[in-house]
Amino acid sequence: MNETETPPVAPDTPAPLSIRGVRFADGSVGDLYTANGVLVAAPVPGAEVIAGAGLIALPGLVDPHTHLREPGNEMAETIATGTLAAARGGFSCVLAMPNTTPATNGVPEALGILQRASASAHAQVVPIGAVTYERAGERLADISGMAASPARVRVFSDDGACVMNADLLREALALVATFDGVIAEHAQDAQLAGAAACCGASVAHCDALGLPTWPREAEWRIVARDIRLAAETAAHIHICHVSTKESLELIREAKARGVRITAEAAPHHLLFSTDYLAAQADNTVDTRYKVNPPLRPDADVQALRAAVVDGTVDMIGTDHAPHTPRDKQQPFPQAAPGMVGLEQALGVVIEVLVNPGHIGWADVARLMSYAPAQLAGLSEQGQPLQVGAPANIVLIDPTRRITVNRDHTASLSRNNPYHGLEL
Repeated sequence: MNETETPPVAPDTPAPLSIRGVRFADGSVGDLYTANGVLVAAPVPGAEVIAGAGLIALPGLVDPHTHLREPGNEMAETIATGTLAAARGGFSCVLAMPNTTPATNGVPEALGILQRASASAHAQVVPIGAVTYERAGERLADISGMAASPARVRVFSDDGACVMNADLLREALALVATFDGVIAEHAQDAQLAGAAACCGASVAHCDALGLPTWPREAEWRIVARDIRLAAETAAHIHICHVSTKESLELIREAKARGVRITAEAAPHHLLFSTDYLAAQADNTVDTRYKVNPPLRPDADVQALRAAVVDGTVDMIGTDHAPHTPRDKQQPFPQAAPGMVGLEQALGVVIEVLVNPGHIGWADVARLMSYAPAQLAGLSEQGQPLQVGAPANIVLIDPTRRITVNRDHTASLSRNNPYHGLEL
Protein backbone atom coordinates (compact mmCIF):
# COMPACT_ATOMS: atom_id res chain seq x y z
CA MET A 1 0.00 0.00 0.00
CA ASN A 2 1.49 3.34 -1.01
CA GLU A 3 1.29 6.58 0.92
CA THR A 4 -1.81 7.76 -0.96
CA GLU A 5 -3.90 4.74 -0.09
CA THR A 6 -6.27 4.85 2.87
CA PRO A 7 -7.88 1.63 4.10
CA PRO A 8 -11.28 1.54 5.82
CA VAL A 9 -10.78 2.94 9.30
CA ALA A 10 -11.59 1.31 12.63
CA PRO A 11 -11.05 2.77 16.08
CA ASP A 12 -7.73 2.31 17.89
CA THR A 13 -7.06 -1.17 19.25
CA PRO A 14 -8.72 -1.40 22.69
CA ALA A 15 -7.21 -2.78 25.87
CA PRO A 16 -7.66 -6.53 26.50
CA LEU A 17 -10.88 -7.68 28.14
CA SER A 18 -12.07 -10.72 30.03
CA ILE A 19 -15.88 -10.89 29.87
CA ARG A 20 -17.16 -13.53 32.27
CA GLY A 21 -20.39 -15.52 32.21
CA VAL A 22 -22.09 -13.79 29.32
CA ARG A 23 -25.03 -15.28 27.39
CA PHE A 24 -24.71 -15.70 23.62
CA ALA A 25 -27.33 -15.46 20.90
CA ASP A 26 -27.88 -19.23 20.94
CA GLY A 27 -28.65 -19.20 24.67
CA SER A 28 -25.34 -20.72 25.79
CA VAL A 29 -23.27 -19.08 28.54
CA GLY A 30 -19.51 -18.60 28.49
CA ASP A 31 -16.57 -16.23 28.58
CA LEU A 32 -15.05 -13.92 25.99
CA TYR A 33 -11.40 -12.90 25.95
CA THR A 34 -9.86 -10.21 23.76
CA ALA A 35 -6.31 -9.17 22.95
CA ASN A 36 -5.07 -6.76 20.29
CA GLY A 37 -8.56 -6.32 18.96
CA VAL A 38 -9.15 -10.05 18.39
CA LEU A 39 -11.05 -12.74 20.30
CA VAL A 40 -8.60 -15.16 21.90
CA ALA A 41 -8.89 -18.52 23.64
CA ALA A 42 -7.59 -17.55 27.08
CA PRO A 43 -7.49 -14.42 29.23
CA VAL A 44 -4.53 -12.11 28.88
CA PRO A 45 -2.75 -11.16 32.11
CA GLY A 46 -3.88 -7.75 33.28
CA ALA A 47 -7.04 -7.73 31.17
CA GLU A 48 -9.97 -5.72 32.44
CA VAL A 49 -12.60 -8.07 33.87
CA ILE A 50 -16.27 -7.46 33.06
CA ALA A 51 -18.95 -9.36 34.96
CA GLY A 52 -21.20 -10.58 32.16
CA ALA A 53 -23.86 -12.39 34.17
CA GLY A 54 -27.27 -11.42 32.84
CA LEU A 55 -25.82 -9.73 29.75
CA ILE A 56 -26.28 -10.74 26.12
CA ALA A 57 -23.18 -10.68 23.90
CA LEU A 58 -23.66 -10.10 20.18
CA PRO A 59 -21.30 -9.08 17.38
CA GLY A 60 -21.02 -5.30 17.20
CA LEU A 61 -23.99 -3.82 15.38
CA VAL A 62 -23.61 -2.46 11.85
CA ASP A 63 -25.85 0.33 10.60
CA PRO A 64 -26.38 0.28 6.83
CA HIS A 65 -27.92 3.75 6.80
CA THR A 66 -26.33 6.61 8.78
CA HIS A 67 -26.15 10.31 7.98
CA LEU A 68 -23.02 11.80 9.54
CA ARG A 69 -23.38 15.23 7.84
CA GLU A 70 -19.61 15.76 7.63
CA PRO A 71 -18.41 17.39 5.44
CA GLY A 72 -20.77 20.28 4.88
CA ASN A 73 -23.23 20.36 7.77
CA GLU A 74 -21.16 19.99 10.91
CA MET A 75 -23.66 22.08 12.87
CA ALA A 76 -26.01 19.08 12.78
CA GLU A 77 -23.50 16.24 13.23
CA THR A 78 -19.86 15.34 12.80
CA ILE A 79 -18.11 12.06 12.26
CA ALA A 80 -16.91 12.25 15.86
CA THR A 81 -20.32 12.92 17.42
CA GLY A 82 -22.25 10.61 15.11
CA THR A 83 -19.95 7.65 15.65
CA LEU A 84 -19.91 8.25 19.41
CA ALA A 85 -23.71 8.07 19.31
CA ALA A 86 -23.33 4.89 17.27
CA ALA A 87 -20.99 3.35 19.81
CA ARG A 88 -23.38 4.26 22.63
CA GLY A 89 -26.10 2.47 20.68
CA GLY A 90 -24.03 -0.71 20.26
CA PHE A 91 -22.78 -0.09 16.73
CA SER A 92 -19.18 -0.90 15.91
CA CYS A 93 -19.61 0.21 12.29
CA VAL A 94 -21.77 2.61 10.29
CA LEU A 95 -22.24 3.02 6.56
CA ALA A 96 -22.15 6.75 5.87
CA MET A 97 -24.68 8.05 3.36
CA PRO A 98 -23.29 10.33 0.62
CA ASN A 99 -25.61 13.32 1.00
CA THR A 100 -22.82 15.52 2.31
CA THR A 101 -21.42 18.70 0.76
CA PRO A 102 -19.86 17.80 -1.56
CA ALA A 103 -21.58 14.47 -2.06
CA THR A 104 -19.44 11.33 -2.16
CA ASN A 105 -19.10 11.55 -5.93
CA GLY A 106 -15.74 9.89 -6.45
CA VAL A 107 -12.44 8.69 -5.06
CA PRO A 108 -11.31 11.97 -3.46
CA GLU A 109 -14.53 12.31 -1.50
CA ALA A 110 -14.61 8.65 -0.42
CA LEU A 111 -10.98 8.77 0.74
CA GLY A 112 -11.68 12.09 2.43
CA ILE A 113 -14.39 10.48 4.55
CA LEU A 114 -11.95 7.79 5.64
CA GLN A 115 -9.22 10.30 6.41
CA ARG A 116 -11.61 12.32 8.56
CA ALA A 117 -12.74 9.15 10.30
CA SER A 118 -9.16 8.14 11.05
CA ALA A 119 -8.80 11.29 13.11
CA SER A 120 -12.06 11.31 15.02
CA ALA A 121 -14.27 8.22 14.65
CA HIS A 122 -15.44 6.09 17.60
CA ALA A 123 -16.64 3.30 15.30
CA GLN A 124 -15.67 2.10 11.85
CA VAL A 125 -16.94 4.36 9.07
CA VAL A 126 -17.62 2.88 5.63
CA PRO A 127 -18.49 5.40 2.91
CA ILE A 128 -21.47 4.86 0.62
CA GLY A 129 -20.92 6.38 -2.80
CA ALA A 130 -23.43 8.48 -4.71
CA VAL A 131 -25.13 6.89 -7.71
CA THR A 132 -25.32 10.17 -9.61
CA TYR A 133 -23.11 13.23 -9.42
CA GLU A 134 -24.23 15.39 -6.49
CA ARG A 135 -27.24 13.05 -6.29
CA ALA A 136 -28.86 15.20 -8.98
CA GLY A 137 -29.98 12.29 -11.16
CA GLU A 138 -28.37 13.61 -14.36
CA ARG A 139 -25.13 11.65 -14.79
CA LEU A 140 -23.46 8.81 -12.99
CA ALA A 141 -20.95 9.44 -10.24
CA ASP A 142 -17.57 7.67 -10.44
CA ILE A 143 -18.96 4.32 -9.34
CA SER A 144 -16.21 2.19 -10.86
CA GLY A 145 -13.47 4.46 -9.53
CA MET A 146 -14.78 4.35 -5.97
CA ALA A 147 -15.13 0.56 -6.14
CA ALA A 148 -11.56 0.11 -7.40
CA SER A 149 -10.04 2.65 -5.01
CA PRO A 150 -8.53 1.89 -1.59
CA ALA A 151 -11.90 2.95 -0.13
CA ARG A 152 -13.38 -0.23 -1.70
CA VAL A 153 -16.88 1.25 -1.89
CA ARG A 154 -19.53 -1.43 -2.48
CA VAL A 155 -22.81 0.36 -1.76
CA PHE A 156 -24.08 3.32 -3.79
CA SER A 157 -27.12 5.47 -3.09
CA ASP A 158 -28.66 8.84 -3.84
CA ASP A 159 -30.58 8.55 -0.56
CA GLY A 160 -32.86 11.48 -0.01
CA ALA A 161 -33.48 11.39 -3.74
CA CYS A 162 -34.67 8.62 -6.03
CA VAL A 163 -32.84 7.80 -9.25
CA MET A 164 -35.80 8.71 -11.39
CA ASN A 165 -34.16 8.11 -14.78
CA ALA A 166 -34.68 4.40 -15.44
CA ASP A 167 -31.98 4.24 -18.12
CA LEU A 168 -29.46 5.83 -15.77
CA LEU A 169 -30.38 3.41 -12.99
CA ARG A 170 -30.08 0.47 -15.40
CA GLU A 171 -26.58 1.67 -16.30
CA ALA A 172 -25.65 1.96 -12.62
CA LEU A 173 -26.98 -1.53 -11.87
CA ALA A 174 -25.01 -3.00 -14.76
CA LEU A 175 -21.86 -1.33 -13.40
CA VAL A 176 -22.22 -2.61 -9.84
CA ALA A 177 -22.99 -6.10 -11.12
CA THR A 178 -19.42 -6.28 -12.48
CA PHE A 179 -17.91 -6.09 -8.98
CA ASP A 180 -20.81 -7.44 -6.88
CA GLY A 181 -21.81 -4.03 -5.62
CA VAL A 182 -25.21 -2.75 -4.51
CA ILE A 183 -27.51 0.10 -5.44
CA ALA A 184 -29.45 1.25 -2.36
CA GLU A 185 -32.58 3.01 -3.56
CA HIS A 186 -34.64 5.71 -1.91
CA ALA A 187 -37.97 4.71 -3.46
CA GLN A 188 -39.89 7.93 -4.04
CA ASP A 189 -41.47 8.79 -7.35
CA ALA A 190 -40.97 12.55 -7.46
CA GLN A 191 -43.94 12.96 -9.78
CA LEU A 192 -46.26 11.39 -7.22
CA ALA A 193 -44.57 12.64 -4.05
CA GLY A 194 -42.73 15.88 -4.60
CA ALA A 195 -40.63 17.97 -2.27
CA ALA A 196 -43.62 19.19 -0.25
CA ALA A 197 -45.12 15.72 0.34
CA CYS A 198 -44.88 14.82 4.02
CA CYS A 199 -47.98 12.94 5.29
CA GLY A 200 -48.24 9.20 4.74
CA ALA A 201 -51.84 8.69 5.83
CA SER A 202 -55.06 8.73 3.82
CA VAL A 203 -55.87 11.84 1.86
CA ALA A 204 -58.68 12.61 4.31
CA HIS A 205 -56.33 12.28 7.30
CA CYS A 206 -53.70 14.44 5.62
CA ASP A 207 -56.31 17.05 4.73
CA ALA A 208 -57.53 17.10 8.33
CA LEU A 209 -53.97 17.79 9.48
CA GLY A 210 -53.43 20.32 6.71
CA LEU A 211 -50.45 18.39 5.35
CA PRO A 212 -49.55 17.48 1.74
CA THR A 213 -50.01 13.76 1.02
CA TRP A 214 -47.04 11.42 0.38
CA PRO A 215 -48.98 8.65 -1.41
CA ARG A 216 -47.97 5.03 -0.92
CA GLU A 217 -47.94 4.53 -4.70
CA ALA A 218 -44.92 6.82 -4.88
CA GLU A 219 -42.93 4.15 -3.03
CA TRP A 220 -44.21 0.86 -4.39
CA ARG A 221 -44.19 1.92 -8.04
CA ILE A 222 -40.46 2.67 -7.79
CA VAL A 223 -39.89 -0.63 -5.97
CA ALA A 224 -41.66 -2.44 -8.81
CA ARG A 225 -39.57 -0.63 -11.43
CA ASP A 226 -36.32 -1.33 -9.59
CA ILE A 227 -37.14 -5.02 -9.24
CA ARG A 228 -37.59 -5.23 -13.01
CA LEU A 229 -34.29 -3.45 -13.67
CA ALA A 230 -32.42 -5.59 -11.14
CA ALA A 231 -33.77 -8.73 -12.80
CA GLU A 232 -32.71 -7.45 -16.24
CA THR A 233 -29.16 -6.70 -15.11
CA ALA A 234 -28.70 -9.54 -12.58
CA ALA A 235 -27.62 -6.84 -10.14
CA HIS A 236 -28.24 -6.37 -6.43
CA ILE A 237 -30.85 -3.74 -5.54
CA HIS A 238 -31.38 -2.76 -1.91
CA ILE A 239 -34.53 -0.90 -0.89
CA CYS A 240 -33.93 1.62 1.87
CA HIS A 241 -36.42 2.28 4.68
CA VAL A 242 -39.40 0.35 3.29
CA SER A 243 -42.64 1.79 4.64
CA THR A 244 -45.65 0.28 2.82
CA LYS A 245 -47.21 -3.17 2.77
CA GLU A 246 -47.44 -3.04 -1.05
CA SER A 247 -43.67 -2.62 -1.29
CA LEU A 248 -43.20 -5.56 1.05
CA GLU A 249 -45.43 -7.76 -1.08
CA LEU A 250 -43.42 -6.87 -4.20
CA ILE A 251 -40.12 -7.59 -2.43
CA ARG A 252 -41.40 -10.89 -1.08
CA GLU A 253 -42.53 -12.02 -4.53
CA ALA A 254 -39.28 -10.86 -6.17
CA LYS A 255 -37.21 -12.84 -3.69
CA ALA A 256 -39.26 -15.93 -4.48
CA ARG A 257 -38.36 -15.44 -8.16
CA GLY A 258 -34.66 -15.18 -7.38
CA VAL A 259 -34.22 -11.45 -7.94
CA ARG A 260 -31.20 -10.10 -6.06
CA ILE A 261 -33.03 -7.78 -3.70
CA THR A 262 -32.63 -6.89 -0.06
CA ALA A 263 -34.58 -4.47 2.10
CA GLU A 264 -34.22 -2.58 5.33
CA ALA A 265 -36.69 -1.33 7.91
CA ALA A 266 -36.10 1.76 10.03
CA PRO A 267 -36.83 1.54 13.77
CA HIS A 268 -39.19 4.51 13.63
CA HIS A 269 -41.33 2.81 10.99
CA LEU A 270 -41.50 -0.26 13.24
CA LEU A 271 -42.68 1.74 16.25
CA PHE A 272 -44.60 4.82 15.16
CA SER A 273 -47.71 5.14 13.03
CA THR A 274 -49.48 8.18 11.64
CA ASP A 275 -51.25 8.44 15.02
CA TYR A 276 -48.16 10.33 16.17
CA LEU A 277 -49.02 13.11 13.74
CA ALA A 278 -52.15 13.99 15.74
CA ALA A 279 -52.59 17.72 16.13
CA GLN A 280 -51.20 19.28 19.29
CA ALA A 281 -52.98 21.73 21.56
CA ASP A 282 -51.66 24.67 19.52
CA ASN A 283 -52.89 23.07 16.27
CA THR A 284 -49.40 22.26 15.05
CA VAL A 285 -47.90 18.89 14.25
CA ASP A 286 -44.66 17.88 15.99
CA THR A 287 -41.84 18.02 13.44
CA ARG A 288 -39.97 15.32 15.37
CA TYR A 289 -42.24 12.95 13.50
CA LYS A 290 -41.49 14.31 10.05
CA VAL A 291 -39.42 11.75 8.18
CA ASN A 292 -38.97 10.59 4.58
CA PRO A 293 -40.60 8.24 3.77
CA PRO A 294 -43.28 9.37 6.21
CA LEU A 295 -44.87 7.48 9.05
CA ARG A 296 -47.62 5.18 7.78
CA PRO A 297 -50.92 3.85 9.18
CA ASP A 298 -50.87 1.03 11.70
CA ALA A 299 -51.61 -1.61 9.02
CA ASP A 300 -48.27 -0.81 7.41
CA VAL A 301 -46.48 -0.87 10.77
CA GLN A 302 -47.86 -4.34 11.48
CA ALA A 303 -46.99 -5.53 7.96
CA LEU A 304 -43.44 -4.24 8.38
CA ARG A 305 -43.01 -6.05 11.69
CA ALA A 306 -44.30 -9.27 10.10
CA ALA A 307 -41.89 -8.83 7.18
CA VAL A 308 -38.96 -8.55 9.58
CA VAL A 309 -40.08 -11.77 11.25
CA ASP A 310 -40.55 -13.74 8.00
CA GLY A 311 -37.29 -12.54 6.43
CA THR A 312 -38.72 -10.32 3.71
CA VAL A 313 -36.90 -7.47 5.44
CA ASP A 314 -33.23 -8.39 5.71
CA MET A 315 -31.88 -5.80 8.10
CA ILE A 316 -32.52 -2.79 10.31
CA GLY A 317 -31.19 0.57 9.11
CA THR A 318 -31.46 3.48 11.53
CA ASP A 319 -31.65 6.26 8.92
CA HIS A 320 -30.08 8.41 11.65
CA ALA A 321 -30.73 11.89 10.24
CA PRO A 322 -29.61 14.72 12.54
CA HIS A 323 -30.81 18.28 11.93
CA THR A 324 -30.22 21.64 13.58
CA PRO A 325 -33.05 23.25 15.56
CA ARG A 326 -33.35 25.88 12.85
CA ASP A 327 -34.07 23.21 10.23
CA LYS A 328 -36.62 21.44 12.41
CA GLN A 329 -38.34 24.42 14.03
CA GLN A 330 -40.34 25.24 10.93
CA PRO A 331 -43.95 24.61 9.91
CA PHE A 332 -44.30 20.87 9.32
CA PRO A 333 -44.29 20.98 5.50
CA GLN A 334 -41.15 23.12 5.47
CA ALA A 335 -39.25 21.37 8.28
CA ALA A 336 -36.35 19.11 7.33
CA PRO A 337 -37.34 15.43 7.28
CA GLY A 338 -35.46 13.01 9.49
CA MET A 339 -34.96 11.63 12.98
CA VAL A 340 -31.93 10.71 15.05
CA GLY A 341 -31.89 7.09 16.11
CA LEU A 342 -28.49 5.46 16.57
CA GLU A 343 -28.76 5.39 20.35
CA GLN A 344 -32.34 4.07 20.46
CA ALA A 345 -32.45 1.67 17.48
CA LEU A 346 -31.59 -1.45 19.46
CA GLY A 347 -34.01 -0.49 22.22
CA VAL A 348 -36.83 -0.15 19.70
CA VAL A 349 -36.07 -3.57 18.18
CA ILE A 350 -36.05 -5.14 21.64
CA GLU A 351 -39.29 -3.35 22.55
CA VAL A 352 -41.38 -4.23 19.50
CA LEU A 353 -39.85 -7.52 18.35
CA VAL A 354 -37.77 -9.27 21.03
CA ASN A 355 -39.80 -8.69 24.19
CA PRO A 356 -43.09 -9.76 22.57
CA GLY A 357 -41.37 -12.96 21.43
CA HIS A 358 -41.47 -12.31 17.68
CA ILE A 359 -37.71 -12.74 17.22
CA GLY A 360 -34.78 -13.99 19.30
CA TRP A 361 -31.26 -12.71 19.91
CA ALA A 362 -29.87 -14.68 16.98
CA ASP A 363 -32.31 -12.78 14.79
CA VAL A 364 -31.15 -9.49 16.27
CA ALA A 365 -27.56 -10.42 15.38
CA ARG A 366 -28.63 -11.30 11.83
CA LEU A 367 -30.73 -8.18 11.30
CA MET A 368 -28.40 -5.66 12.93
CA SER A 369 -24.93 -7.13 12.41
CA TYR A 370 -24.49 -10.03 9.96
CA ALA A 371 -26.76 -8.87 7.13
CA PRO A 372 -25.62 -5.22 7.05
CA ALA A 373 -21.98 -6.32 7.10
CA GLN A 374 -22.63 -8.65 4.17
CA LEU A 375 -24.37 -5.87 2.27
CA ALA A 376 -21.16 -3.85 2.29
CA GLY A 377 -18.81 -6.82 1.95
CA LEU A 378 -17.19 -6.21 5.34
CA SER A 379 -15.06 -9.10 6.56
CA GLU A 380 -14.10 -7.36 9.81
CA GLN A 381 -17.68 -6.79 10.96
CA GLY A 382 -20.65 -9.05 11.60
CA GLN A 383 -18.53 -12.07 12.47
CA PRO A 384 -19.55 -14.79 14.95
CA LEU A 385 -18.03 -14.33 18.40
CA GLN A 386 -15.37 -17.02 18.10
CA VAL A 387 -11.62 -17.23 18.56
CA GLY A 388 -9.78 -15.37 15.81
CA ALA A 389 -12.66 -13.06 14.94
CA PRO A 390 -12.35 -9.28 15.34
CA ALA A 391 -13.34 -8.25 18.86
CA ASN A 392 -16.34 -6.19 17.80
CA ILE A 393 -18.80 -6.90 20.61
CA VAL A 394 -21.93 -5.34 22.03
CA LEU A 395 -23.06 -6.26 25.56
CA ILE A 396 -26.78 -5.81 26.21
CA ASP A 397 -28.65 -5.77 29.49
CA PRO A 398 -32.08 -7.00 28.34
CA THR A 399 -33.77 -6.11 31.64
CA ARG A 400 -32.70 -2.49 31.93
CA ARG A 401 -35.21 0.16 30.91
CA ILE A 402 -34.72 3.88 30.53
CA THR A 403 -36.83 6.91 29.72
CA VAL A 404 -35.28 8.55 26.67
CA ASN A 405 -34.05 12.10 27.17
CA ARG A 406 -33.06 13.85 23.96
CA ASP A 407 -30.48 15.92 25.85
CA HIS A 408 -28.64 12.83 27.12
CA THR A 409 -27.01 12.05 23.80
CA ALA A 410 -23.69 12.09 22.02
CA SER A 411 -25.32 13.47 18.89
CA LEU A 412 -25.21 17.18 18.20
CA SER A 413 -28.87 17.13 17.22
CA ARG A 414 -32.03 16.83 19.29
CA ASN A 415 -34.63 15.79 16.70
CA ASN A 416 -35.31 12.64 18.68
CA PRO A 417 -38.79 11.11 18.21
CA TYR A 418 -38.26 8.77 21.17
CA HIS A 419 -37.90 11.56 23.72
CA GLY A 420 -40.01 10.77 26.78
CA LEU A 421 -40.64 7.14 25.84
CA GLU A 422 -39.55 4.24 28.02
CA LEU A 423 -37.51 1.69 26.06
